[in-house]
Amino acid sequence: MEENLFINILFGASYIVVIIGYIKYLYSAKREKKEKKITMKEKSAHGLNSNQLKVIAIAAMTIDHVADILWPYSTEGWVVLCHVIGRLTAPIMWFFIAEGCHYTRDIKAYAKRLFFFAVISHFAYNFAFGNSFIPFKTSVFGQTSVIWPLAWGVMAVWIMNHERIKNWVKYILIVLICVVTFCADWSCIAVMAIISIADARGNFKRQMVSMMCWTGMYAVVYFFFIDKVYGVVQLFVALSIPLLKLYNGKRGEWKGMKWLFYVYYPLHLFLLGLLRLLLYGNVNIVIGV
Repeated sequence: MEENLFINILFGASYIVVIIGYIKYLYSAKREKKEKKITMKEKSAHGLNSNQLKVIAIAAMTIDHVADILWPYSTEGWVVLCHVIGRLTAPIMWFFIAEGCHYTRDIKAYAKRLFFFAVISHFAYNFAFGNSFIPFKTSVFGQTSVIWPLAWGVMAVWIMNHERIKNWVKYILIVLICVVTFCADWSCIAVMAIISIADARGNFKRQMVSMMCWTGMYAVVYFFFIDKVYGVVQLFVALSIPLLKLYNGKRGEWKGMKWLFYVYYPLHLFLLGLLRLLLYGNVNIVIGV
């Protein structure tokens, strides 16, 4: 128990050191931060709009989670392939959270909406995978859903862009946000990926490089402290890059996609929780939790 606590503190501290270094880089690097328009995409209807990319994310997430329930802990090639496909979901989420921060008229209302669904999703997520609803009873990992760091990611972008908040205060606030989200699915890496993507808006290459750097950090921790096979699987987030490159800057005709995701995410987890109970009873089936 003491050894596990020491390991958690060790790489938690490592996260914080890297995060502080990155935040300092954002403010100390003397570069022009031009708000570039995505003209090469907006001039054409070709490519994929945000609705289409979100459908891909939902489909990939469903494949990933169904594989979690039906074949827990499996390292069979085709099961791992299901989880590789599932790596498409998180980066698409991060990308469009960053886009949402740019386009929203009220970023605070945007964050509040995400926090509301994070609370609902907390219970759905833990029910799906057999975790305790009360965090930290068995682990510090996977204690709540990815919606939690997504919501905090919005707040982090707001903090970073707020001109009246002093830089040293921003450092402290971002580190605190990372501590608060450390226990969630995708941990504080989701927050930092959103910040990086938002900061580099208009520079797709820099967005993707920074996203993969944070994912690489997550993969290393996963490999050494949770599961080696699935640590490597995290790196397949890179498969999302060609899809995101096809983004044409358009939302799509249907305006209800965000509400579909907000409903679908906790609903599919609840149904998977029922399936878990039918198949195995009330047992935990998440690696590392």
